[in-house]
Formats: sequence, structure tokens, C-alpha cells
Amino acid sequence: MAGLFKKSLAGPGFVILNIIRGINIIAFLDIIAASVAMLIKISINNNFFFFEAVNHVVTAVLSIFLILSELPILDDFFTRRCPQLSNTAGFAPLALVMVVLGVSVVGNLNNNDYSEKELGMSFWQVVASAGILSMTMGIVNFIASFIFADSSDGENPITARQVRANGRLAQKSNSQNPHQRSFKLPLNRADTLPTYGASTRSMSMRNNNSNGLRLPIKISSPVREQGDNISKSGSETHPTPPDLAHHPALNPSEFV
Repeated sequence: MAGLFKKSLAGPGFVILNIIRGINIIAFLDIIAASVAMLIKISINNNFFFFEAVNHVVTAVLSIFLILSELPILDDFFTRRCPQLSNTAGFAPLALVMVVLGVSVVGNLNNNDYSEKELGMSFWQVVASAGILSMTMGIVNFIASFIFADSSDGENPITARQVRANGRLAQKSNSQNPHQRSFKLPLNRADTLPTYGASTRSMSMRNNNSNGLRLPIKISSPVREQGDNISKSGSETHPTPPDLAHHPALNPSEFV
């Protein structure tokens, strides 16, 4: 029943998850804008300001990387290099990263350098909205990862990302996905290895004859041919007995 219920959600899930995808991209763009704003307004209080700047740069670069994972342009790359963000992983890893990024961005508002007075009301709202939107969408993605996934088929479970990409065709595309193939050893060796014997040879010769191919091929045993040659040579050449008339034992006059 649960499997049928989730299969019925594949069609609406295709629309809903793509809307969530668009909001995710907006959230990441908001985080990039907030990171750039805080990077510009950073103040040099001591020698450790460099690490604060690196924190904003890493946040912006990570957001760009996550935007690429949401776009259907580098599927093979993420499948091989970063499977946590591929179609086989669902949205749970993405949701976790979004929550962490949101908490990190909002936590910067505790710094006096990023107060409303220092940043200005517009930039402060950008930073606050980026953190809140990222945390909210992280929770939404985490819930959607379980609602629109279907694990009723243990060998080929359907993830929410596959529903977002293929809709109702997720089951068919998953069964044809080369990355989902399971390699199993055959239980019966005869199922995989061909057998060669007299029956196979006679069958192939019968097929050749049925196709009208008659080849003058004679197959004989080499041992038998050797025996035949020996018998022929023995029948043709007979040993001749010696002439006893000239033997010394029969002519004693030769010893005188």
C-alpha cells in the first residue's frame, strides 16, 4: 500500500520537487550575495581577519558547487566524484549542508561588524534572509527526501532526485540505469559457460548441411592412419630367406 501511495505521488512530486529546486538555487544565490557583502564590510581588527575572509569565500564557493549539483548538467561528474549529491543519494546530504550554511550565515550577525548600522539595513536583510531561507529549505528538502522516495523495491529503490528528474518514469529509468546494476555470481555454471561435445559438433554439421553447404572434409584419427600405413608397408614388402646352397657348413670342401 505504501509503495502504491508513493508511486501515485511521482507525478505531483515531479512538479513539487522542481519548484523546491528553484527555491534551493535562490537560497544559494542569496548566500553568495550575503557572503560577498560581509566580505566587503569586514574590518581588520587583528591579524586573524584573514580566516574570517576565507570563511566567507569558502561559503560562496560551496554555494556555487551546490548550485551546479542542482542543475542537470553534470550528472555523470557527481555520480562518479560526489555520489552524495547524485541521483542515487536523495536530498538528505544536501539538506544537512544547507542547514549548516544557514546557521553559519546567521551566526555572523552576532559580530558588531555585521550589525544593521555597519552593514546597512539592506545588506543586513540580505544576510538574515539568506540564513533563514537556507535553514528552512534544508528542512524542507530533508522531509521531501523521505516523502517522494520509494524503497519498496529493495534492489532498485527510487530516490526523490530520480522522481524530480523523471517523474512517473523514475521506475523505468532506474531499472535501466547502469550505475544501479547489481553484479551477482551465477549459481549454475552451465548457465554461463557453453558446452562443447559430440552433440554440438553434430548439430553444427547438421545446420551446415541444412543450409546447403557441403564441405569435403574427412576427419580421421592419426593413430589409425599410422597403423594403416604400417599394415600396408608390411603387406607390400616380404623378407626373402638366404640361399643355403652357398653356406660353408654345407660345403666342407671349402675348408680343405
